[in-house]
Amino acid sequence: MSKIKIVEDDKTIYEELKTLLMSHGYEVTDEDTCDLYLLDVNLPGKSGYELCMEIRKKSKTPVIFLTSQDTPQDELFAFNLGADDFVTKPYNPAVLLARIGRLLKKDTNVLEKNGLTLKVAELVMSYNGNEAPLTKNESQILYILMQGDVVTKTELIEKLWTNKLYIDENTLYVNITRLRNKMRDIGATDFLKTIRGVGYKL
Repeated sequence: MSKIKIVEDDKTIYEELKTLLMSHGYEVTDEDTCDLYLLDVNLPGKSGYELCMEIRKKSKTPVIFLTSQDTPQDELFAFNLGADDFVTKPYNPAVLLARIGRLLKKDTNVLEKNGLTLKVAELVMSYNGNEAPLTKNESQILYILMQGDVVTKTELIEKLWTNKLYIDENTLYVNITRLRNKMRDIGATDFLKTIRGVGYKL
């Protein structure tokens, strides 16, 4: 089991990341003897940049910056310090997992359920040799549905859209309908079920 150290001072984000990683087979550790670092930039005391420099003096352990710093200069500076990847907040969980998997050589980029396959980074869905391109939201919906059983409408809205004040169930319904139509087009008929009054499931 790969060990990941999260260096993040926002407790809410830390717990979200910890839950996400543990649910996908990773161990979250506080030790420096880890397989990958997830670093924020703005930290009390030493910055993420300083920590990255210290890590690079003694180790080639992969480092991913996960930060709200989103200028090209920030990204370039991180790579010049030896970072392996740079992900901005708010992050897409599926994309973050794919990037972690790439660095740890763990294939989290491809998910499969009942013969239906999702290539996360490529935003492509396939079934019986037929493929369909997906939008970012469609891919994220399918990714979430592939993780469990019934997913509520509220859960989907909260995971897909950061500004939920301007999002309602109609927006979700439009994305679900498009995803269902694309499934039908590649032969995956009746895969996406509506659980009346609750949400959806595969």
